[in-house]
Amino acid sequence: MSISSEMKSELINEYKRAERDTGSPEVQVAIMSSRIRALTEHFQEHKKDDHSRRGLFKLIAQRRKLLDYVKAKDETRYQTLINKLGLRR
Repeated sequence: MSISSEMKSELINEYKRAERDTGSPEVQVAIMSSRIRALTEHFQEHKKDDHSRRGLFKLIAQRRKLLDYVKAKDETRYQTLINKLGLRR
């Protein structure tokens, strides 16, 4: 349930903060959100795939920690990011 390299490149280009930025929290959260959406679609069809579900929960927790970090550093960056990604918070 990984995302393609083209999709990852598009996300990096859309959410990067500087020219060569690939690891800022915004980029990481965007990539994780894409993976979470893909896994969620996977579970619509494969309801009993509990091993992958555990990975989904770990991804959600990791994204939550990164979002908390961004919120603690800069509230406006946080608000912009969750609005852009369409996350409820």
